[in-house]
Formats: sequence, C-alpha cells, structure tokens
Amino acid sequence: MKELIDELEQWGADVIFGRARGFRAAMMRFLMTGLSWIFRGLVQLRIALYRTGWKPQSHLGTQVVSIGNLTVGGTGKTPVVELLAKSLRDRGRKVAILSRGYKSKKLDRAQIWTGSNGKRIPDECMPRVVSTGSALLLDSKFAGDEPFMLAQNLDGVAVIVDKDRVKGGRFAVSELQVETLLLDDGMQYLELAHSFDITLIDSSSPFGTGSLLPRGTLREPPRNLRRASYILITKCDGSPNTELIARIRKYNPVADIIECAHIPVHMENLFTREREPLSFLEGKWVGAISAIAVPESFERSLAALGAKVEIKRHFSDHHRFHRRDVDDFMQRCVERDMEIIVTTEKDAVRFPHPTEVNVPIYFLRIEVQILSGKESWDAMVERLCNPPLILDTALKNAGAYRV
Repeated sequence: MKELIDELEQWGADVIFGRARGFRAAMMRFLMTGLSWIFRGLVQLRIALYRTGWKPQSHLGTQVVSIGNLTVGGTGKTPVVELLAKSLRDRGRKVAILSRGYKSKKLDRAQIWTGSNGKRIPDECMPRVVSTGSALLLDSKFAGDEPFMLAQNLDGVAVIVDKDRVKGGRFAVSELQVETLLLDDGMQYLELAHSFDITLIDSSSPFGTGSLLPRGTLREPPRNLRRASYILITKCDGSPNTELIARIRKYNPVADIIECAHIPVHMENLFTREREPLSFLEGKWVGAISAIAVPESFERSLAALGAKVEIKRHFSDHHRFHRRDVDDFMQRCVERDMEIIVTTEKDAVRFPHPTEVNVPIYFLRIEVQILSGKESWDAMVERLCNPPLILDTALKNAGAYRV
C-alpha cells in the first residue's frame, strides 16, 4: 500500500511539473487548475481571519522567527535554518528549532520528561524532543529527516518536533529556557505569532510553476511576499538577479533582500564517515539517487563538479528508503561500472545499509554562503540577539507556558 501511495505521489509531481504526458495527465492538469482557484480563495480567507483576529494567534513570550517559502520544497531552506541557528548560538542566544517533522513516525508512547516544577509533563503537553542541544534523543524515523539532520549538525541548539508547534514552542520556552524559536517552514503556520518572517525564493524557479496547489507548486500567491521581513534569494550562481529583484519589489518594497548560494563543501562516505574534497568527483562515473523535491538541482551540482552522472533514480520527496530500493540501485550501478553512488545529505539520514556495498556511497555536504546583503544578514542577527528594549519587554509580558 505504501509503495502504491509513493508511486501516486511521484506521478502527481510529474503531472505538476509537466513530466507526465498523455490523456490522463492532461485531464488531471485540467481538474487541478479548477481546484487551484478554490485553494487560492481558501488561502486568502485563512490569512484574513488571522489578520483581523477572528482566528487567534498564540504569543509565547519570546522571539519567533519564521523561515519559509511560497512554494512547495526546493528552496534550500534547511541549510539556511542551520546557518541562522549557528549564527544566533555563536552569539550566545539560546535557540530551538520547531519543526512539524514531515513524514516522521509517531512515537508509540510520549517521551518522559520531568518539568521545571518537579512533576512529569502530561503526555498531551509533550512534543517530540529530537535534541535538547546537548543530547540527541530520537532517530530520523521519529524525528523526520530534516530535523534529525539539523540536530546532528547543531550542538547547543534544541530541535523540537510536533504538528502543533505552539505546543512545541511552549515546551522549549518553559523547559529549555529558549530565547529564540526558529519556526522551520513556518510562513504558512499562523497559529503561532511571528516576530519576523524570513522568506526564501529559489533564483532558478522563484515562483515555482506559477500556479497554486494542486495544479502548481505555489502555496500562496506571490503578492503575499508583502508579509516578509527579510527575503533570501537562494541558489544564486553569481549572475545578476535584477529582474527578479524588480518583481519582488512590486510585492514588497521594504524588506531587506539577501542573495546567497548553496555551496558544495565536501563529500562524505555514508558508512565510514571519511571525507573527500570536491575534486574527488572529477571525471568519476556516478550513480545519483535522491528523494527530494527538485532532484535536477542536485544532479546539476554533481555535473558542475565534474562528475559523469550516468544513472539517476528519483523517489518522492522524503521517501523512506527500503533496503530493496538501495540493493536494486546498487546492482544497476555494479552492472554499469559506476565508481561511486552519491545522494544528498538530507537523504543520507534515511539511507539503509545495503546488503553488499559493492560501490562506495557518499553524500554531498552543502552550506549557505551570503553573496550580497551580508550587512543586512549581520544586522538581522544583531537585531535578534539584542532586541530593542520595548520589543523585549513586550515579548516577556506576553508570558510563557507552565505545566
């Protein structure tokens, strides 16, 4: 059943991106176009209800920084969350990342946690604690791939998973004494009031397919960029983004715009943890396997580093690999004399050990580099570390949660 759902999800993505052809795909696109107009109306109605106070927002007495995007996946959000969390941590700020843990498995029983009042926190008030900042408590199966990856890479930063991120935030403030909450993929999560909104836009596909869900990949109309406090143009290649910036300014004339690149740093063996320089890829025959929203971007990165990407295998975003998936791909690579197999860092945390490792498996480590707007980035970090006295007092007066 799960395999059927994965196949349908992958076919749906192929329909949206135009990769699927034929009568069925054309009819599905026609149906989706009508549904997109309904979706647009519901999105705008929901935002209006929160803006006018008909739907209340929770205030937790601390900073809440939303990091999100207008489109579904593919903007390179996780490395940006990691960079911001590191920047705040290194400046002495106590930080927690709140994630919904997309496609993670629920715990059979809630984690046991003794609260600051000496009593056990009730199960219904307990989110999943992936990391306290000093201890990693859950694996990727129960954390989700991105939260687990962030927890692995971020000492001193807590990672909390729960669909109810108000509950997760309350726990972080009360039990971990967190000062700043980073709301991962939070632009559309309006139940929790945002102090700042950081919105990411992919330079190569700024507004996705141009249509709203389910026909396209937009979660909101582009005009909703007006909610952004800061706008990061991601995956830049160094060429000017003049036209894109002019379009952004039509929707939001005041937000600081920061341009950044997602830079490959090194290769790392999945099982031995040995690291190799990027030159290691030069001239090698490579099999690329991934389960991300835009696999073409990953494969282009490999090719740009000199790899000969001969075999490709795509799965639906966040697909949890089975050993059979890996064994079948390994066999294809052996038969075609591939020298290495490469996956993404996000996929690496879900990668099972194959029956036989006949071809070494690596992941490509990616980090964010600010290309322009470094002053705006530094000013943002400074603003978060040293909020104005009026804002700081208002946040504290909003109150925090107690069990």
